[in-house]
Amino acid sequence: MSTFSKQHTLKHLPIPSLEKTCENYLNVLQPLETEREHEKTKEAVKRFLEDGSGAFLDAELRKYAKNRASYIEQFWYDSYLNHDSPVVLNLNPFFLLEDDPFNNETTCVNPQVKRAASLTLSSLKFIRVLRNETLPADTLKNGQPLCMYQYKKLFGSARIPTEDGCVMQSDENSNHIVVMSKSQFYWFDVLDTDNNLLLSEQDLIINFTSIIQDSLQTPTNEIAKSSFGVLTTENRRVWARIRHSPTILENPNNSEILSIVDSALFVICLDDLVLSDLSDLAKNMLCGLSIVDNGVQVGTCTNRWYDKLQIIITQNGKAGINFEHTGVDGHTVLRYVSDIYTDSILSFAKSINTNAPSLWTETSMSDSISSEGGRTDLVTIPRKLEWDLTPDLSLALRFGETRLSDLINQNEFKHLEFKSYGSSTIKKMKYSPDAFVQMAFQATYYALYGRVECTYEPAMTKQFYHGRTEAVRTVSPESNLFVRKFFDPNMPNAEKLKFLSEACKKHSEQTKRCSVGEGVDRHLFALFCIWRRYVSGELNSDFEATNMQEDDTVVCDQRSESSEHTVGGNNEPNLKSDLTSLPAIFADSGWDKLNNTILSTSNCGNPSLRLFGFGPVSANGFGIGYIIKDDSISICASSKHRQTSRFLVTLDSYLDEVYRIYKEVNESAEVHAPIDTKISEEAPVMAKNIVKQPVAVKDSLSTLLGGYGYFDMGEEDIKSRGQSPEPPFMHRMESGFSIRDIERKLRLSEY
Repeated sequence: MSTFSKQHTLKHLPIPSLEKTCENYLNVLQPLETEREHEKTKEAVKRFLEDGSGAFLDAELRKYAKNRASYIEQFWYDSYLNHDSPVVLNLNPFFLLEDDPFNNETTCVNPQVKRAASLTLSSLKFIRVLRNETLPADTLKNGQPLCMYQYKKLFGSARIPTEDGCVMQSDENSNHIVVMSKSQFYWFDVLDTDNNLLLSEQDLIINFTSIIQDSLQTPTNEIAKSSFGVLTTENRRVWARIRHSPTILENPNNSEILSIVDSALFVICLDDLVLSDLSDLAKNMLCGLSIVDNGVQVGTCTNRWYDKLQIIITQNGKAGINFEHTGVDGHTVLRYVSDIYTDSILSFAKSINTNAPSLWTETSMSDSISSEGGRTDLVTIPRKLEWDLTPDLSLALRFGETRLSDLINQNEFKHLEFKSYGSSTIKKMKYSPDAFVQMAFQATYYALYGRVECTYEPAMTKQFYHGRTEAVRTVSPESNLFVRKFFDPNMPNAEKLKFLSEACKKHSEQTKRCSVGEGVDRHLFALFCIWRRYVSGELNSDFEATNMQEDDTVVCDQRSESSEHTVGGNNEPNLKSDLTSLPAIFADSGWDKLNNTILSTSNCGNPSLRLFGFGPVSANGFGIGYIIKDDSISICASSKHRQTSRFLVTLDSYLDEVYRIYKEVNESAEVHAPIDTKISEEAPVMAKNIVKQPVAVKDSLSTLLGGYGYFDMGEEDIKSRGQSPEPPFMHRMESGFSIRDIERKLRLSEY
């Protein structure tokens, strides 16, 4: 069956009814607002529905969506590609792979080049079956096919900055890779015109070894002066100005180098550091390490090119992925990573037993090295890309590196490997593993701060054509009630578990609704984008240029505002309100609160991954990536100047405490009634093995709350603190309105 054979059978992402979206919107905001705030939000929603503005925008959205792959797709791309902030730490996520299980079996080979060669070879096999359309399509557990469109944007793609926003460029004929070592650039061809492999694993080992040896010849001070990768970490407008300056565009050598890098299948980053600590590894895979020696940057942060898919390998063979997020989501990259990790294991087995199975149904790639390797137009020996450095480029590199170092130092990354139990035990406890962990985040935050905050989790919508994600808003009346009751010392433990069950049930229901397109965020965001086009005079202009098709280049929509349609002209709707003003629902503080995510979370992983994570999406928030395995839970948390370590210590304590309560309740039930207690009997014995977070098992709420009783002040004192300080962009109607400011607050960078 062809990789894309089921694409035509996929339904389009449905647009929920306006009334249902508004109803769900109020439900989402109710536990996040005070009574007074919520009354104002309800009044704003009522005006939006009754003054005709909501109905008009919704009708225009449905008209807009008729001939498009997805009603949200172009707006989604715009939200990413018009993002001016650096992509590092703000958009790009990372995966940390599990270790190579056979690393010790080949001690005679450098573990870095061995791992790099293995992952490169497996990646090329993946690309071959993808291009030949023999890669098995993704499906849900029930066999329902998922959209495979994103895979076309995974390889040979690059984010290109322009003065009017960024463009996603893809080269479907790309056949080379770029390798970075000590911030120096190299390239060589790896596929022929028929997508056959040009090099064996041994050939790749030789190439990578040669590149490392050559890069060592460059003095440290010269490396710092020519670390062009730091330019991809700049503000996008700054990077656009540099990229389109005469020193790049009018310099044939520099222009050609950019073309080679942009069109590469992917970038291999060979880091010259040995890393073992998981928090350091997470930081290295996400943004690199800033290490300054005598005023010179010698860290791995300059050995990157963030506009493309990157495979990063340390000197001791630790490997990770950092990917540009505009065109692909975590689920797509996870499939790729899982396949190449599995193939690397099977390839080792096949080297011992030729009858060992292969991951893909095609003939073993290792047995079909291309006969075109001797062609003169194919370059299989590494070539160095040497930039022509000018004084203005030198300054740009210098300032780019110092700004990057500041950015890295402003963020903190910590990890927790909770090994007492995982999904198997949680299921025996009759909870959804994901909902259970989400409630753990809620309880942890409440234990530290005495309040709940806006929380985001993505739900995949790839069962729809060109589907991406919908936002699950974890905070609900049920979750709010649960965290309050859990920390109530007068509440019986059995009742606490009932409140937990109700909160988990509500979260699972919400996730299911979002996965079928019945969420809140995407519909309202699309309505906001329609309004923005209306006030800029673009609503009735020709949108065909942005009607995404299978082979289109992804661009940000930057049409001129000189359209013939003007507000107040013949196309002006008959409304009770002036649509040139921000509609009531978007002018209300509830919209800002929903888009100021404090806990941005994502569950993405399987046995091939050790850690997964991303940066915080708000200045006072946490970015939390987590992987729920059968017998453990891995969490990577990031924040800017918040108590990241303390958050994870408290989370660890909560997970211990809730399991202690569960066992106590079930053991008590066993004493008082002859019921089946297999759940308790099969639960694993508690044995702490928290990496770099040594926390003893807690058995009381007092220790969970850091030594405080019920916060030693009472619930009313906690409530009297009020809501979290509002971000400075609140009260928009009083402070004036800027379309650009509104656009920059739409946090679709969360993944």
